[in-house]
Amino acid sequence: MKEAVIERKTSETDIKLYLDIDVPGESEINTGCGFLDHMLTLFAKHSGFCLKVSCKGDTLVDYHHTVEDVGICLGQALKRALGDMAGINRYGWAVIPMDEALVLTSVDISGRAYLACSLDIPTQKVGDFDTELCEEFMAALARSAGLTLHIRQLDGRNSHHIIECTFKCLAKSLKMAVSVDPNSGGAVPSTKGVI
Repeated sequence: MKEAVIERKTSETDIKLYLDIDVPGESEINTGCGFLDHMLTLFAKHSGFCLKVSCKGDTLVDYHHTVEDVGICLGQALKRALGDMAGINRYGWAVIPMDEALVLTSVDISGRAYLACSLDIPTQKVGDFDTELCEEFMAALARSAGLTLHIRQLDGRNSHHIIECTFKCLAKSLKMAVSVDPNSGGAVPSTKGVI
């Protein structure tokens, strides 16, 4: 089974995260940020990953530390669950619509952390969630998992739709990237022999 448990405790957050990328399961998400809970729940659903997250953060300040640290933990869990990356597709991509919003994501599980994020979110808030935190989450995830991640908003006017579309699109891209390539012979998908 490709699974991982990550625990992270700092002066700002206390997080326990469980990820299984092989066996879908019910997501159990409680970060103290309702909008992030919603995004992670749909991420788990559309990736087919079993994801359980518990976070106690300094939400009286704002949601920044919670969002960033959950992104770090999810990235660490993904990296640990994949191990040496043998047999995976490595690359994944998707273009996902949600009403007027249209987002493209492309991921390379390369071991090289890079984020190119082009989102034009029209409002500063969705409820009490700062919309700039969407990019903070993606940056933390890419850094800690060693992903090259490109995100492009192709259309959209509704901030909620754009962010939700982004998380769904990322889920589909990662689902493709971590899936087994039946033609790989179980080899690491790199001419270097290692990722």
